[in-house]
Amino acid sequence: MADHNPTIVSSPDGMDVAAMRKKYKTGHEAFVEDHLVAKEPIEQFTDWFKTARQLNGIEEANAMTLATATKDGRPSARWVLLKGYGKEGFKFYTNYESRKSKELLENPFACLVFYWAALSRSVRIEGRVEKLSEEESTKYFHSRPFDSQIGACVSHQSTVIESRDVLTTRDAELKEQYKDKTVPKPDYWGGFIVIPEVVEFWQGQSNRLHDRIVFRRPQDGETPDGKLLHQGDDGWVYTRLSP
Repeated sequence: MADHNPTIVSSPDGMDVAAMRKKYKTGHEAFVEDHLVAKEPIEQFTDWFKTARQLNGIEEANAMTLATATKDGRPSARWVLLKGYGKEGFKFYTNYESRKSKELLENPFACLVFYWAALSRSVRIEGRVEKLSEEESTKYFHSRPFDSQIGACVSHQSTVIESRDVLTTRDAELKEQYKDKTVPKPDYWGGFIVIPEVVEFWQGQSNRLHDRIVFRRPQDGETPDGKLLHQGDDGWVYTRLSP
């Protein structure tokens, strides 16, 4: 009889990494079109995001992977925090001299991915990126805790430093300097907004027949047929993708 579960050594320490898998949802918990709370992605995102925020097992529901690429197409990714969203897009803040910012400024397109493991759900957002206004960035900067404002002034993100002492020494200096003053927002710090063009809602299934419902902007001359492509609201169409 064939062995349907052979052990595969797939790491230097002999661990069977290939066998690591999580049970997601079962067939009766499938995410189908009738479960959409809206026919446009922002309200649907709000519904899933609210569920994630209220679940005790998820500590940072607003954590998201930000993927960028150079103008030559070399990608990079990192975690950032969502700090606002709406029909206009999804906002985050960072150092404009960092690697991600330099890539966004030369190639203004990005992908955001939220993954809420406890819910077996993920949301992927693709779109064009623009800088937020200086006014909006300054307003948000001064809403941050004092230590976070100082941290933004201390760190010239992605530059090489000799040791952590460089950071702690400068941190102490600036805390003393601004202990009774308003911390000025650095010129090199501010926000971006990802203007969504594609939003995919993914829900895992244990048999790997995952659910994928994608909202996107229609192409010129494209007409929804109600079978493969459905008419949404606010200028969106949506479809289901095979996993």
